[in-house]
Amino acid sequence: MEFVAHAAAPDSPHSDSGGGGGGMATGATSASASASAAGASPSRYESQKRRDWNTFGQYLRNHRPPLSLSRCSGAHVLEFLRYLDQFGKTKVHAPACPFFGHPAPPAPCPCPLRQAWGSLDALVGRLRAAYEENGGRPESNPFGARAVRLYLREVREHQARARGVSYEKKKRKKPPHPSSAAAAHDDAANGALHHHHHMPPPPPGAAA
Repeated sequence: MEFVAHAAAPDSPHSDSGGGGGGMATGATSASASASAAGASPSRYESQKRRDWNTFGQYLRNHRPPLSLSRCSGAHVLEFLRYLDQFGKTKVHAPACPFFGHPAPPAPCPCPLRQAWGSLDALVGRLRAAYEENGGRPESNPFGARAVRLYLREVREHQARARGVSYEKKKRKKPPHPSSAAAAHDDAANGALHHHHHMPPPPPGAAA
């Protein structure tokens, strides 16, 4: 497969003038026009999704031989993701590198730059949604293919080992419910008032 055009990477500046392939560009343009007609500017997510979809459309047009959306498979998605690695900005150490597994290397090394797992995962999510928004059927969505899911899992595990980082999410402590906090505050205030207004009686013989 030869990909002639230079597609923009997920973490690289995009150009809205890139266009898409065939009906995909029309669908993205129509969606943008609808948003403008409604008087609401597209969100950052929607803008990013449109740029990603245009980039993927460019990939389809420049594929040898050219690909139509209906013929696109999970294997083609993997080709696209691997192609984008050349635009990556994340250092991924090779096993032979002395900094393999080091989260903060003290010196530079010749290991290649790759797309970060988080960037690829978010990209696939946006393209999966855009595929169906532009006429693709959910059951044939190449971005949801098992091969793509396995590839993302492998990238995540490899980068975690190579970079010495963990992608496990930390559980955040839930803040106390506002009503519970207010009730606790009221109980404390009532207790203070009760203590203040119910003082012990004076000893016998004390002046009135």
